[in-house]
Amino acid sequence: MTILRTGALFGIAAVAEILGCYLPYLWLKQGRSAWLLLPAALSLTAFAWLLTLHPTSAARTYAAYGGVYIAVALLWLWLVEKQTPTKWDLLGAAVAISGMAIIMLGPRRSS
Repeated sequence: MTILRTGALFGIAAVAEILGCYLPYLWLKQGRSAWLLLPAALSLTAFAWLLTLHPTSAARTYAAYGGVYIAVALLWLWLVEKQTPTKWDLLGAAVAISGMAIIMLGPRRSS
């Protein structure tokens, strides 16, 4: 799997997961319609399916995905919730993305 495809799948999965959690938040905390739970469930289903498209083991995929999730969550904070990430948020995201790259791109032992 190419690095570009892996990154795109992780990014799309992160948006699906965040949306799947954000919609119930709107219902529970902001009094929005309970109908938001339907697209939330669909979004979380898409998130789970997207993570199955990676050829590596599930645990490695989930570990690497975590780094991308952090970065996408900060983008969500900025674009959707209109809050500017701090320099510490950005540094943390850079460290997380570095960790993701090490996990996904590091050499593997042959079995």
